[in-house]
Amino acid sequence: MNSPVQRTFRTDYPETRPASLIKRLMAMLYDFMLILAIWVVTGFVAVALNDGEAVEGPMLKTVLFCITFLFFGFFWTRLGQTLGMQAWRLRVQTLDGYRLSWNRALIRFMLAIISIIPLGLGYLWILFSDEKLAWHDKLSETCIVQLPKVPRKDD
Repeated sequence: MNSPVQRTFRTDYPETRPASLIKRLMAMLYDFMLILAIWVVTGFVAVALNDGEAVEGPMLKTVLFCITFLFFGFFWTRLGQTLGMQAWRLRVQTLDGYRLSWNRALIRFMLAIISIIPLGLGYLWILFSDEKLAWHDKLSETCIVQLPKVPRKDD
């Protein structure tokens, strides 16, 4: 069932096309740098809370995993774009053009991990797919679209 929040994207840009693999990878690189910075800050906080001793183990890994999902989930469900996606004018949406729910964002996130494990084959599938969908796109019923350039208003 689509809520009014999900309907926001349907008419924003009526003419979108699937995003290219290169642009998706570039957006992923931007986002990876942001995630890395968040992980470093999280590590500093963990060390501070541990009286200056190094922190490792399943608890830290779980916290980093959850923080990473919250980063992507927040941007995907609110804007449809992470910061890297904004830089490349990309947006994630359902196959019928709506905003992602938190459930769908979680499914997409988990499946994206599976897409990258076999040497990124799930992402490379975009090159062979008629719909230009990665494995996790297809299985989560989402897609990444290229948004058109918006003409700037001259003052």
